Amino acid sequence: MNRILDKIDSPQDLSQLDNSELQILADEIREEIITTTSKVGGHVSASLGTVETILAVHSLINSPYDKFIFDVGHQSYAHKLITGRNKSFKTLRQLGGISGFTKPSESEHDIHYSGHASDSLSIALGLAKAKKLNGTDEKIVTLIGDASIAGGMSFEALNQIGQEKLPMVIILNENNMSISPNVGGFTNHLKSMRVSYGYNEARRAAIQLKKYGKIGNFAYNAVHLAKESVKNAVMPDMLMFEKLGILCSQIVDGHDIGELKRTVSIALDLDKPVLVHVVTQKGAGYAPAADDPELFHGIGPYSIKTGRPKKSNTYTFTQAFSDAIVDEAKHNKDIVAMTAAMVGGTGLKDFAAKYQDRFIDCGIAEEHLLGMASGLAVAGKKPVVAIYSAFLQRAIDQVITNIALPNLDVIICVDRAGLVGVDGVSHHGLFDMANLKNIPNLTVIAPSNAQDLKESLHEAIEHGGPYVIRYPKGEAPKNKYKLDKKSHDVSILAFGDCVADAVAAQKKLKKKSLDVGVCDMKYVSPLDLKKIKSKVIVTVENGILQGGVGESILCELYSLGCKPKFKSLGIDNKFVSHGQIDELKELVGIDSKVIEEAVLSLL
Repeated sequence: MNRILDKIDSPQDLSQLDNSELQILADEIREEIITTTSKVGGHVSASLGTVETILAVHSLINSPYDKFIFDVGHQSYAHKLITGRNKSFKTLRQLGGISGFTKPSESEHDIHYSGHASDSLSIALGLAKAKKLNGTDEKIVTLIGDASIAGGMSFEALNQIGQEKLPMVIILNENNMSISPNVGGFTNHLKSMRVSYGYNEARRAAIQLKKYGKIGNFAYNAVHLAKESVKNAVMPDMLMFEKLGILCSQIVDGHDIGELKRTVSIALDLDKPVLVHVVTQKGAGYAPAADDPELFHGIGPYSIKTGRPKKSNTYTFTQAFSDAIVDEAKHNKDIVAMTAAMVGGTGLKDFAAKYQDRFIDCGIAEEHLLGMASGLAVAGKKPVVAIYSAFLQRAIDQVITNIALPNLDVIICVDRAGLVGVDGVSHHGLFDMANLKNIPNLTVIAPSNAQDLKESLHEAIEHGGPYVIRYPKGEAPKNKYKLDKKSHDVSILAFGDCVADAVAAQKKLKKKSLDVGVCDMKYVSPLDLKKIKSKVIVTVENGILQGGVGESILCELYSLGCKPKFKSLGIDNKFVSHGQIDELKELVGIDSKVIEEAVLSLL
C-alpha cells in the first residue's frame, strides 16, 4: 500500500499537496497513531484531535526557520510523523526511542522541551521579542488548549502579549478537555465566544478611512461606533482578548483543513498578535477515544477493536490512596479533597462521586490550588491535595509560605514521585524530597506499600500540621516492612518503592552468608537514626542524589557520633529519559543489583 505519509520527510513536502490530499494524509496519520499507541500506549485523544490543525500550520510555514510551539506537547504526534520521525514512531516512549513530547535534542523542528501546561505563550513571546531585536522575519505560531490557556502563566503571558503587540499566531484549541473535563469561568467564556470575519473586515476598512482627512475621520468614527455597538451587543465575549490588544478570528472547524489554512494564512500576514479559535474533538477518528477522551489522554497498550486497556489487575499506590481518602472522609466531615485538573490520574474520581460538595478541581493552577488549601485550613477544614510530583514543582513557594510557615493542617499527597516511566524527563518526580525535606514544620513520609500509605494518611489527618505523603506510580506491594530493630553488620536504609529493591538485594546477600538488615525508613523528614548502629550503611532513594535524603542521613549520623562505611544511592544530577520504570531504575543505578554491588564494594 502506497501511503502519502511514507513520502513525507519534512514539513516542506506538505506544500506539494492539495487540501484533499492533506485530508488523506490526516487519515493515514490517525491510523499510524492508533496502530502504534495500541502497542506502546501514549497520549491518544489529544493527538488525534489536532491532526488537521498541525497539517494546516505546517503547510503554511517554513519550519524550523518559522517556529511552531506546542503547549504541553502531548498533542504533537502528527508533528512528529511529518518531521522525519515516521520510521522511528514505533519506538514512541520506549527506552532509546522517541519522546512522547517535543524535544529539541530529537529534532530541529521541536522548538522547546514540553510536558507542562501553560508555558507556550511565554515562550512564543520570548521568540517574538528576539525576532524584533534581531531584525528577522520568522513566523511564530503556538498551539494551546482551552485548559492550558486558563492557567495562571498563560494569563500573565497574554497580558504582556497585548502590551507588546508583536506579531504571532495563537491557535486556541477548544475541546473542553484538559485531562479531566475543564472547569471554571474561563471555560464558559470560550464556549460562548463568537467573532465573524465581517467584523474584522469592517475594522480594517474603518482604519483605512482615516487616511482621507476630515471626511475620512468622520466616516471612521461612525463605523467605529457602529462596530463597537454590534460587538458589545452581539459578541461581548471577545472583549477580553480585544481589550488586551489581541485580534480574534471567527470560530474555525478544527477538522476542516481548507478553512484552517484560510484563517491561519490571514493571521500569519497580520502585524499583530492574532488568536485563531479552533474547535476540535478529542479522539477524532477513533470512536473509543472520542467516547472516553479522559481514559485515552494517557493510556497504556490497548485493543484497537474494543479500546480496552491491556493491563494486569494490579493494585497501585494511586488506588490505595483513593480507597484511603474515601474511607477517611466517612469519619471526618472536615476533609476536602483537591486537585488541579487530575481527577482520574490522582485517584479522586470515587471521592468526587461520593462527596461532591467536599471536592475541588481548580483546573491547571497548582499555585492557586495550594494557596486555596491554606485558606481552607485557616477556616478549620482538612484539605487533602492530590498532585503529581512534577506539577508540585510549580507551587513550592506556596508550600513554604502559605502552608509550612503558618503550620497549617494541609496534607499534600504527591503521586508519581520518583521515576514515572514512559512519560519521561518532564514528568519524573525526582526533586520533591530534595525540595521539601528541609522545610520547617513539614513532615515528609515515603510509604513503601499500600497499608503504610493508608496509615500515613490517617496519621496526617489525626495529628495535624502540614504533611507530605509521596508515593510512586505503579503497583503497591502487599508486604508491609517494619523498621529492622536488630543490630546488623550492614544496614540498607531504603525509602518508598526502593524498599522492595533493597529486600531483593538482601536476599541475595544473605545467600553469601552476610548479615544484612533492611530498614524501611518511611520518614524522610524528620529522620530517626538513633537505632542505626551498623558499621556499613547503604541508603537508597528514588529521587535526586545531590541534596537528597541520603546526604541528610550521613550528616545526622556524623552528628550522632556514628561514622560508618557509607554509600548513598540515588539519581545522579542529570535529567532522565523515558522508558519502563524497571529499565530506568537499572539505568540510573537504584535497582536490587546495584544495591547488592554497593554493599559488596563497602565490605
